[in-house]
Amino acid sequence: MPSSSTARPMTPPTVWLARGRHVGPGAEGAVRARLRLLKDAGTLDDHLEVPAAEGAQEQVFEARWRPEGEVTVRARLTLSPGPDGDRVWTLAAEAERAWDLTWPSPAEMFWPQDTESEWAQDSDAGLSFTGLNPLPEDEKDLRRVLKGAAHGGWAVHVVIHEAMTPDDRGRVPLAEWLPAGLRHRVVEHRAAPQQLNAVNYALKDLGLRVPRGGALVLPGEPAPPAYDAGEFSVRSVFLDGSEPAELIAAVTRFAALPRPAAEDAEAALTALREDWRLLTLEEELARARELVAMYAEALEAMTKSRDLYREAAEQAHEALAAYRETAGLAPAEPPTPASPLRHLTRTLERLRGSSRGRGADRAAEDSDAPAAG
Repeated sequence: MPSSSTARPMTPPTVWLARGRHVGPGAEGAVRARLRLLKDAGTLDDHLEVPAAEGAQEQVFEARWRPEGEVTVRARLTLSPGPDGDRVWTLAAEAERAWDLTWPSPAEMFWPQDTESEWAQDSDAGLSFTGLNPLPEDEKDLRRVLKGAAHGGWAVHVVIHEAMTPDDRGRVPLAEWLPAGLRHRVVEHRAAPQQLNAVNYALKDLGLRVPRGGALVLPGEPAPPAYDAGEFSVRSVFLDGSEPAELIAAVTRFAALPRPAAEDAEAALTALREDWRLLTLEEELARARELVAMYAEALEAMTKSRDLYREAAEQAHEALAAYRETAGLAPAEPPTPASPLRHLTRTLERLRGSSRGRGADRAAEDSDAPAAG
């Protein structure tokens, strides 16, 4: 099993994170249309397309909604260039309390549900989030896919072995049974009856094993500190169209474990918290108060600095006068404490400039950005 790591921060229980891939062109247009549709329907409180800087290759969208009562969710979707002209999307969402897996998938707030085949794909291997993914017949390719899955950090990967070839009822994807909050976070791998030995050989170095006719939730890397392969292994999965309750319970328990953040996930969460632009009136007021407090703190610090400088200058002048009198030299001109005052003025001008810059950004958003719904 991959060794767990404490080097990365743990994902907070209030946070929902996912990364995927949109195949082909039209990703931005699909997101814009979806956000407008849900805002008009009252599903979203508001949304915003953040104006991109000149030459930027990323496009950012923000949305806010209430999945339950007065609980608010804020989410930020970033589109980045991917392979072959595709777009890689990174989605970070945070609620005002611990995330409830019965809430809708945040991905469905940004992407249309009738085009899941275009965007509901794992970012690394392009595997489906909402369908089942048969393992490759070639053993070399099979090992590559499973090793990538075992080391994945964004999605939860599940390997299911078919004890015998199922009929159409047994081909129902696991995603159909999962809680809504796990859609677009789980990748299902299907191993054909004759592939069991190849699967377990590929996982042997990691100390993992898939039971015959059963399933295993892979730990990812870094693995959750509390991961035990035995607890997330299901001995029998009946692929007869019935709900695989034991497997769903194992996947849900795994998703609830405290987990180290995936690579780049910390940056996505930081951007959500610190670069958020879709502010309510109350948040605008709070930001203005923070700016006033910053002015006051800077003024107080500069005033203290000026007084200390003046006191030090006077003491230095007295010492120099005493030295000149002892040496029989002409008295020195008294120093002027103008320098710290100029420094104070320049500091306050920079603060005012920062405030005007924020106002200009806001004005640019109102005039240039698409309507916020």
